[in-house]
Amino acid sequence: MKKDISGTIKRAERFSIILLGEGMLVGIAAGITVIAYRVLLEQAGAWNRMLVDLASQSAAYGAAWFAILAVMALITARLVSYEPMISGSGIPQVEGEVVGKLRQKWYRVIICKFIGGFLCMLGGLALGREGPSIQIGAMTGKGVSKRLDRGRTEEHFLITCGASAGLAAAFHAPLAGVMFSLEEIHKNFSVSVLTSVMTASLTADILSTLVLGTDSIFRFEITEVLPTGYYWMILLLGVILGLLGAFYNWFTLKAQSLYGRIGKGGNAVKLMIPFMAAGVLGFTFPDLLGNGHDMITQLTHTDMMFGTVMLILAGRFLFSAVSFGSGAPGGIFFPLLVIGGYIGGAFATAGVQYMGLDPVYVNNFVLLAMAGYFAAIVRAPLTGIILIFEMTGNLNHMLSLSVVTIVAYVVATLTGSRPIYESLLERFMEKNGGKTDADESVKQKILANFVVEKGSVPDGKLIGEIEWPDNCLLVAVQRGAEELIPRGRTRLLAGDMIVTMGDERDMDAVREKMEELCRGL
Repeated sequence: MKKDISGTIKRAERFSIILLGEGMLVGIAAGITVIAYRVLLEQAGAWNRMLVDLASQSAAYGAAWFAILAVMALITARLVSYEPMISGSGIPQVEGEVVGKLRQKWYRVIICKFIGGFLCMLGGLALGREGPSIQIGAMTGKGVSKRLDRGRTEEHFLITCGASAGLAAAFHAPLAGVMFSLEEIHKNFSVSVLTSVMTASLTADILSTLVLGTDSIFRFEITEVLPTGYYWMILLLGVILGLLGAFYNWFTLKAQSLYGRIGKGGNAVKLMIPFMAAGVLGFTFPDLLGNGHDMITQLTHTDMMFGTVMLILAGRFLFSAVSFGSGAPGGIFFPLLVIGGYIGGAFATAGVQYMGLDPVYVNNFVLLAMAGYFAAIVRAPLTGIILIFEMTGNLNHMLSLSVVTIVAYVVATLTGSRPIYESLLERFMEKNGGKTDADESVKQKILANFVVEKGSVPDGKLIGEIEWPDNCLLVAVQRGAEELIPRGRTRLLAGDMIVTMGDERDMDAVREKMEELCRGL
C-alpha cells in the first residue's frame, strides 16, 4: 500500500471501517497467543510448587534445586541480553513504540518473552503475567500489521488493539483492556481507536472464555455493601494508598538503580539474585513465591492477625522489588494488586481492633485498596475501577471504589510522584537508547491526533495565531461528527481533535511539542 501523503490521507478516511475488521483479526491472533502464554505460566507455577515440595525432602534435592535455579537465571540473562526489549513488564516498551520512541522486533519479543516468563514463573519470582501479556498482545498486533503491509499510523492502532486484547485475555476483563489501552497506551479516545480496540478486546475475551471458562480471577465473597457511615475510613485509606503508591514508585526505581550499580557480570549477576532469593524463600516462606494469587485467597478466606498480615505485606513488597528491579521478564501489574490488597487487609484488621469496624467488611477494604493502590501507582483510575469489578464479578461497590481511587490518585499526584510506567520508559530509554529496529524505513508519513484541552494555548484562538511545531502539517480538525479543513481563520475550541501529519523521523519531537501545546491548565 502507498505510505506517502496522499495514500495515508486516503486510507485514513476509511479508518473506522478498516480498523473494525483488523481489530477483530488482531483480537483472534493476540487472544490465541496470550491464552497460550497464560496456560504456560499457570503450568510453570504448578511445577514450581511441586519442585519446592520435592526439594524440601532432603539436602541433596535442595542443592539440586538451587543448581537448577542458577541455570534458569543464566538462561534468562542470556535472553535479556539477546533481546533487551523483554526486560520488565513490557508496558513501557509498548508505550514507547506507540509514541515512536522505540522499535521492537515483534517475533523476537514474543518468543523470548514466552521463554523468559516461563523460567521466571518456574523459579518462583514475584512477577505477574499481565504486563507481559500486554506486550505480547501488542507485538502480535504489530506482526499482523507487518503481514498486511500497513503504514506506521495504522500499525500503532493495531499495536493498541493487541495490547487491549492481551489484557482482556490475561485478566478475563475486556472493558479494562479497552480502558487501559486508551487511557495508558494510546492516550486517545477517538472513535476509530475506540471501536477497533473494543472489537479486539471482546474477541480475545470470547476466546479466553471458550478455552479457560468464565470464572473471575479473584473469587471472594463480599456479602454487604459498605455503609456510608464508614466512608470516613475510605477517605483515610485513600490518603494512605496515595502515599504508599508514591513510595512504591520511588522504591521500585531505587531498586533498579541499585541493580544498575552491578558492573562485572551484568545481567547474569542481576538475575541470579532474585532466583537465589526465591530458592531461600521456598524453604522459609513459600507463600511469597509466584504471582500472589493464592495470597489474596488466603487473606480473604481466613481470619489473619494484624501482625501476620503486616509480615506478609513487608515480605511480598521486598521480594517483588528484588524480582522486578533485576530486569527479569515479568510484570508488576498483578503483584501491585496483591500488595494493595494486603494494605487494605492490614487497614481493615486494624479497623476491627481499634476503630469499631464490623469484621464482615474486611474484604470490602481489600477490594477497595486494590483499586486505589493501582490508581496511585499507574495513574489510570478508570482502568483500576473497571478492572477490579470485572475481576471480582461484583458491581455493587462502584461508589466506594470511585471515592478511594480518586483520593489515592490526587494524593499520589500531589506528592510529585510520576506514573510508574512513564518513569520506567524514561529509565529504559536512558539505558538502551531510542529506536532499535534500524533496518525499518523512516520515510513513512504518520498521522497523529491531539485533543485541545480547556485552557490550553489553542483553546479559543485562530489557527493562524498559534506557533505550531516545525515539520508538522495540520490535516484536519474534528469537532464532534464534523470535520473541518484547517485554515488560518479557523477558530479552535476545547474538545477539538487536531489531526497532524509528519515524517516518522520527526514525530517524536512533534508529539512532545503538540502535547505540551494542547495541554490544559
